[in-house]
Amino acid sequence: MVATGSETLVGEAQFPPRESFESLLEESLAGAATFEGRVVKGTVVAIENDMVMVDVGLKSEGRVPLKEFFSPGQDTQLVRGDAVEVYVERFEDKDGAVILSREKARREEAWNHLERAFKSNERINGVIFGRVKGGFIVDLAGAVAFLPGSQVDIRPVRDITPLMNTPQPFQILKMDRTRNNIVVSRRAVLEETRAEARSELIANLREGQILEGVVKNITDYGAFVDLGGVDGLLHVTDISWKRINHPTEALQIGETVKVQVIRFNPETQRISLGMKQLEADPWEGVDLKYPVGARFTGRVTNITDYGAFIELEPGVEGLVHVSEMSWTKKNVHPGKIVSTSQEVEVVVLDVDRDKRRISLGLKQCLPNPWEDFVEKFPVGSVVDGEVKNITDFGLFVGLTGEIDGMVHLSDLSWELSGEQAIAGFKRSDQVRAKVLDVDVEKERISLGIKQLIDDPFESGINKLRKGAVVTCTVSAVLDNAVEVRLNDGIPGVIRKSELSRDRVEQRPDRFATGEKVDAKIIQIDHPGRKVLLSIKARELDEEKQAVATYGSSDSGASLGEILGAAIKEKRQSAERAEQASRASDGNDDDDNDNDNDNDNDKA
Repeated sequence: MVATGSETLVGEAQFPPRESFESLLEESLAGAATFEGRVVKGTVVAIENDMVMVDVGLKSEGRVPLKEFFSPGQDTQLVRGDAVEVYVERFEDKDGAVILSREKARREEAWNHLERAFKSNERINGVIFGRVKGGFIVDLAGAVAFLPGSQVDIRPVRDITPLMNTPQPFQILKMDRTRNNIVVSRRAVLEETRAEARSELIANLREGQILEGVVKNITDYGAFVDLGGVDGLLHVTDISWKRINHPTEALQIGETVKVQVIRFNPETQRISLGMKQLEADPWEGVDLKYPVGARFTGRVTNITDYGAFIELEPGVEGLVHVSEMSWTKKNVHPGKIVSTSQEVEVVVLDVDRDKRRISLGLKQCLPNPWEDFVEKFPVGSVVDGEVKNITDFGLFVGLTGEIDGMVHLSDLSWELSGEQAIAGFKRSDQVRAKVLDVDVEKERISLGIKQLIDDPFESGINKLRKGAVVTCTVSAVLDNAVEVRLNDGIPGVIRKSELSRDRVEQRPDRFATGEKVDAKIIQIDHPGRKVLLSIKARELDEEKQAVATYGSSDSGASLGEILGAAIKEKRQSAERAEQASRASDGNDDDDNDNDNDNDNDKA
């Protein structure tokens, strides 16, 4: 049936007038428009590929990228029917298509929470998930913040990888919502926590206490260990009982170690730590383990200018002084005798447990060449050798066993002075000498070259006697004496005061080298190896003899007359002796003639 006027057809739907429909649609859209720019609750109705369909109570569902539901460092499982909060961005058209954002919803929610935390100076949790110039990006439950590199840790961190994608507390330093700018600090949280832990640790710290810490820094002299808010110094000498040249030989940065508090100063808050104190002291009873005179095998751990350190066991070292390394190599660096890590045999010379010192000897494990020499060549033996060195005080002669003997200047020649005698030698000369003395303890051998022959002075002096008048030859004229040579070259001296009976004649310059003089022996100086003579004493003796023979002090004769008569008598005696000698020669000739005549008669 067809309706007329305002009537409607029976069975047809009742639709409002066109004006009413438009008004309802506008009212509906106006209501939906109030959602735009707000965070609303919705329900997950479907998950298609990488999009999530969310029903927020509008005519159509909204679409949200699946990745917006996952936060760095969080493992979120999203299923159909989950209630979620989303941000309504806008409506695309009149069909009611809605653009939603989970990320903006989280950001709005996070900003509200962060503003409250910033005002109340509270810590907030976040995750470092990216790196930018000058720092890192932190996700604060939806809001993105900037973490400057200087605010990551109290000390510079070389590798931040262990901190990435790990929830941890931060402190908000600055935030500006209009610029979407947030600056956070992890360092501020660590410093505050460190201060609290430091106060608690220092309050309970005691010497001898055993703690665990982390090696934070290593230097040449030790390592700094973080005890949990406060650092302590672990000196290199307290790391181990055995020798450690550098802390890196036993420790690494970031390593957890157990230490003992050795010293603690509450005023300066300086803490000295030790690791070796947790182990048994190897020096306990060391004098019993290493008695003097015993031999042991050790390892060379360190070489210095004054010797080498030998490790007898971990933590126990002894020193082989350079003087105890070799019998013959005296001026050689220890590094030319032993090398680091070399196994050597040593003898214990001394043990000082209190000072933790053990003196060792290396040469004592080898035969003593000085003892061997004295067994083969006792004092008085004759040895051959090569001149190794010439010094101001003598010759050094190389002998068997790589040892040297010394010939002193005074043992070079009987006749010449030491300076004159040594001038006749040069290096590499082969010489023969007599062993005069061997001092095994001082490692000295005294040799003599002149001792190979008898002392001409002693043999010649046996022919002389004190008071005898001898003829000698002037060898040198000095200012205050005249040096002479007696028979067999024995040296003699006539002092100036002994040159003449008359004082005006006591002048050495009136004598000449090579001149023959008669003098009286007044003293034989064995230590000085010379004979003291006097012309004056001889003249006085002759005067006394003349006075006794030809006159006396009562006769009134002068000394000149007495001497004149003595000289005349001496001459006459000489002439008579000569005549007698000639007569004797004539008689011999007559006898020979008579013998010849007798022979002729017989013929």
